[in-house]
Amino acid sequence: MTPLEAALIIILIAIVVFVIYFYWKGSKGGLSVTRPVESRVDEYLDRRFELMIDEWSLVSRARLQSFRKSKDQTLEANEAKVASLKTFSDTMEENLKQLETRLDTLEKQSGMK
Repeated sequence: MTPLEAALIIILIAIVVFVIYFYWKGSKGGLSVTRPVESRVDEYLDRRFELMIDEWSLVSRARLQSFRKSKDQTLEANEAKVASLKTFSDTMEENLKQLETRLDTLEKQSGMK
């Protein structure tokens, strides 16, 4: 056997071992042979998820739900206040328009006399 044949056999064995390794890791759920890059990214995110939440100061779903429950009444009260202020603003706008038309009418009448 020549050294070239021996090198080719070693390379072939390495490729077979590499493929079997990725197939075996993919069957455990960590890596997928059909999508190796995406599965690596998914695995990385799964391992570092808690650290990323802390690092980026993110909020978990449970903490968000508890915050919503505690602040729901305040938010609803504020929304009701905003709605009443909106109706008050609309009413005042209409009154101002009426007053302006009355003022225009009075100015025209006083200017003609």
